[in-house]
Amino acid sequence: MIRFGTIGTNWITERFIQAALETEQFVLTAVYSRTEEKGKEFAAKFGDPKVFTEVKALAESADVDAVYIASPNSLHAEQAILLMDHGKHVLCEKPMASNAAEVRRMIEAARRNGVLLMEALKSTLMPNFRAVQDNLYKIGRVRRYFSSYCQYSSRYDAFKEGKVLNAFNPAFSNGSLMDLGVYCIYPMVTLFGKPESVQASAVMLPSGVDGEGSLIARYPDMDGVIMYSKITDSYVPTEIQGENGTMVIDKINQPYDVKILYRDGTTEELSRSQPQESMYYEALEFIELLQSGRRESEINTHARSLAVAELMEEARRQFGLRYAADQD
Repeated sequence: MIRFGTIGTNWITERFIQAALETEQFVLTAVYSRTEEKGKEFAAKFGDPKVFTEVKALAESADVDAVYIASPNSLHAEQAILLMDHGKHVLCEKPMASNAAEVRRMIEAARRNGVLLMEALKSTLMPNFRAVQDNLYKIGRVRRYFSSYCQYSSRYDAFKEGKVLNAFNPAFSNGSLMDLGVYCIYPMVTLFGKPESVQASAVMLPSGVDGEGSLIARYPDMDGVIMYSKITDSYVPTEIQGENGTMVIDKINQPYDVKILYRDGTTEELSRSQPQESMYYEALEFIELLQSGRRESEINTHARSLAVAELMEEARRQFGLRYAADQD
């Protein structure tokens, strides 16, 4: 059994714990919260894990092997490095950090301490993403990757009423690109590598973050077209367009339906059985890596996390979004 601590008492942390428990190799031994009251309230849902109100105390705990981090983006690097310097393995929510420099420091800390570090980007670890990878050759030479993830945020209603919550606060390295655009970019990098260049634009909100945006990625013989938004909805699937056919993926953030529409009019269904909650697969990957003694995922690799961070940083530079964590 892997003894886990968690940082974050939000809904995503709760979902992760519930999914990880399904692996039957996970036990929750510690919870971090800024306040003891909220920490105890959260911990009560999952038995009797110890509550910490200081990350350093969590890092020093002998009862914790690994920590799942789901704090605001701006805190990821500092917390992860502290934990890894105390020998803890880290599963860090996407995006890995505020910028590429922080990601590099996190990777260096993982290697220096001989611990596992993995970005918790769930979609690339799901069985139906493997179906995409295994069948991509069937569509011939790929000419375009198109991906859209636009989901109206309930927090935007509060924003329009004058209340700036974390999701729209640049102090926490937030915004639409970091929250949703990453779901489109990471699979693209996983399938095709880092593009030669990107062009980006965004609609900026008064708080200083991007509400929605678009990105064009240039490869030698194809392009990537990405749309993302937290202020509108979209129901368009992701497409990978090849010379022999087009692969259609229902939801890039959690693919459940994958098929190929061939140029001759036939359709091939590729969807695989995926009975578990979507976060189960990232938890299972992380736990199996630990149990086998490996220190890096072959899917959510350090190099991919860094490449994605570099692309998002360049996109932000182009549409003028800087965070406090960004270097001059």
